[in-house]
Amino acid sequence: MILLTAGETYERMFGIDWQLLADSTLTIIAVFVLFAVMSYFLFNPARKMMQERQQKIREELESAKADMEQAEALKGEYESRLEDVDKEAEGILSEARSKALAGENRILDEAKAEATRILERARVEAQLEKQKMADDVKKEMITIASAMAGKVVSASIDTTVQDKLIEDTLKEMGDGTWQN
Repeated sequence: MILLTAGETYERMFGIDWQLLADSTLTIIAVFVLFAVMSYFLFNPARKMMQERQQKIREELESAKADMEQAEALKGEYESRLEDVDKEAEGILSEARSKALAGENRILDEAKAEATRILERARVEAQLEKQKMADDVKKEMITIASAMAGKVVSASIDTTVQDKLIEDTLKEMGDGTWQN
């Protein structure tokens, strides 16, 4: 240190003196110690918290990515299922249409067969009715022939003449007359 006597003033070069240097050094050491202490108690926990947060965000991003991939897979699976359901529904509808068409054809065939049976029965009944009418006509002709024969007998004609008259009458009427 430089001692100054009364009346002398000491001027600093660049305004630096030993006291300023000592104070500056102590301040720098105090700041460094304070920084080290704050770093240990404040910055390190803050860094650790930031690293944990980064790790958590990274895990959440990976989880979200995995969830997105899983959602895409499920979406694809559901779309394929929907396509399968559409195909199955189309198959069921096609099968139902073919069954309905087969049922329709079967019903039409049965109806045609029934109509044919009805027509055949009507023909048989008409034939039977025709035969019955022919038999009725024959009976009536026999009755008429008998009446004629009775008249002939009453006129005293013998049986040979009577048979000849019946046969002639039947021949005149013809076989086709009572069969129509």
